[in-house]
Amino acid sequence: MKFNAFFIGLISCFVLQGQATERKLVWADEFNQPKLNLDSWVFELGDGCPNLCGWGNNERQIYTKENHRLQDGNLVIQAKLKNGVYTSTRITTKDKIEYTYGRFEVRAKLPVGQGVWPAFWLLGTNITEVRWPLCGEIDVLEYVGKEPGEIFTSLHTQASHGETINTKKTKIDSIEAGFHVYAADWDEDQIEFFVDGESVYTFKPKNKSRAEWPFNQPFYMLLNLAIGGNFGGPEVDDRILPQEFIIDYVRVYQ
Repeated sequence: MKFNAFFIGLISCFVLQGQATERKLVWADEFNQPKLNLDSWVFELGDGCPNLCGWGNNERQIYTKENHRLQDGNLVIQAKLKNGVYTSTRITTKDKIEYTYGRFEVRAKLPVGQGVWPAFWLLGTNITEVRWPLCGEIDVLEYVGKEPGEIFTSLHTQASHGETINTKKTKIDSIEAGFHVYAADWDEDQIEFFVDGESVYTFKPKNKSRAEWPFNQPFYMLLNLAIGGNFGGPEVDDRILPQEFIIDYVRVYQ
């Protein structure tokens, strides 16, 4: 489902009313171009070693540039297994597209099967200086194939991270069928999560200390499809591969 900037602007006036704050579109990637826009996105490659082997979660995949393509107005991230090696793609907007507050939205179709772990998430831009989890993390969308029909929305902070208490698992029948819209609406007081326009979780801590609320600084976006790991696995059903995480668009409103 593709729109030009004029129609996206019109849609935002209607779609965002009644969902937290009414906002205007400030950035979008509709993935209509023949190649990934490297003015917006950066590839993160490898297996995370030597500093963060398994990307900190015992994930099995090696990230490459080759496991993605732009097709029919979509970004397609493919996870596959070849010669005993799992590969996939992970991209971020680090040092390119970064915002403090706003509504961050993705329209996507999920992969399925034991071991897949697609995500759309945000990290604080000060991660290099203060490290994770003090930088903060906003998980707009997480899905694990071992728990079909469930969507996870979570926050990671210094006060609660890893198996964070700041999380919500939402049962949505047939979430794997077709495309769905996942969003986080973030301001100075709270972060509210939506699936297809319905609010599913709100994080609004009374204590806004740095440990509880690192969310008053710029964040950048990430898209990836992991395999296995602490959350997505540990078991992986190799018979399901290859699998594809298909992204129609990513949009930011303020």
